[in-house]
Amino acid sequence: MAKNITIAAAQTGKVAASGSAEIEEQAQQLLTEAHQNGVELLSFCELFLTPFFANSLEENFDHYFFSTNEPILVRLRERAAQLKIALVLPFAERTTASYFNSAQVIDYDGTVRGIYRKTHMPAYFPNQAQGGTGSFEKFYFALGQSLPVFDVAGTRIGIQICNDRLYPEASRVLAMKGAEIIVMPISYSTYSNPEHRRSLWPIALRARAFENGCFVLAANRVGQEGTRHHLGKSMIVDPQGEIIKEAGDQQTELVIAEINLNKVQQARKKFPWWRDRRPELYSPLCS
Repeated sequence: MAKNITIAAAQTGKVAASGSAEIEEQAQQLLTEAHQNGVELLSFCELFLTPFFANSLEENFDHYFFSTNEPILVRLRERAAQLKIALVLPFAERTTASYFNSAQVIDYDGTVRGIYRKTHMPAYFPNQAQGGTGSFEKFYFALGQSLPVFDVAGTRIGIQICNDRLYPEASRVLAMKGAEIIVMPISYSTYSNPEHRRSLWPIALRARAFENGCFVLAANRVGQEGTRHHLGKSMIVDPQGEIIKEAGDQQTELVIAEINLNKVQQARKKFPWWRDRRPELYSPLCS
């Protein structure tokens, strides 16, 4: 018997100011469009409510961050609950202790299932070429300390935020915990080498799906934001590593697909990594 769910990646564009009325209106419109298309699980992209501020160094950065009960987050959660859409809601999180690159997970009835905090924080040196802004996330964000899975919308999901997707060990942990979908909120820039970066984009997304026999739901930012260019091309990948839906690289849009979750077990049976793993050989990974 088919076990179907309709999922979507919300590809949003540039942000002029943190938490602006424009980005909230864009998000609300995408939620409405998702509802009209029967979407049951939706993810926005990494830090979608703010400019990608980590491409430069700014000492007074608190205005980019939100508490979990910031009014703009509450309004988006409430709207999603009205529409019966489960939501992965990424944001720059401010707590009493620190600052995180986070994603809150909300079920279709508005229940907050928990929060994931990015665990693999990058830093890239800038260069003088066009688009070579670099990335300074290590200056802004503390590291998340866990790899949780969440039961939402009748499925089980794990989350990897942007750079996290490059670490197959973490993806495998999520699959071992039963994740059927790995949701990847991303802000992927072309930096100063657009053609190379474009060619690299689908590799990790398809590999993580194939090697773990799971769906990947990748929501990326799109368009020019200052000197930084975001690729777009959000996508949904099936458990055999095939791209089943993909956005363009020019505009805000939803990528929507109805998926059959039974394909997860079918893929894992065909490629039984759970049977053939040799964890006794992998100790150097943890030493």
